[in-house]
Amino acid sequence: VQLQASGGGLVQVGGSLTLSCEASESTNSIAVGWFRQAPGKERELVAAISGGGTPTYIRAVRGRFTISREDAKNTVNLQMDDVDSEDTAVYFCNKVTVGWNGAYQPGSDYWGQGTQVTVSS
Repeated sequence: VQLQASGGGLVQVGGSLTLSCEASESTNSIAVGWFRQAPGKERELVAAISGGGTPTYIRAVRGRFTISREDAKNTVNLQMDDVDSEDTAVYFCNKVTVGWNGAYQPGSDYWGQGTQVTVSS
């Protein structure tokens, strides 16, 4: 299954934005993660949701971002609230699997174009 992120844009500090991840086929039982890559930085996983709907967040976005899934629409959304300049990045979504260390890792080499989120002050 291939996943494509959309919904990015320009948002002011403290504002909100919703990103959408659409799958090429059913997302039932597939864990999905939202990743981001800021200029000059490594791509990082910011949120993931298990096939059963359990969310996981990195500390930097916990309490501000909400990941949710709509399997009927083959979609996983990322609601971004109270954004700040550190959230500026290209956002991607991808399948995730659990690695040997118990952490989520990308489950596919396909990343798509991603969607740019720019937070302005």
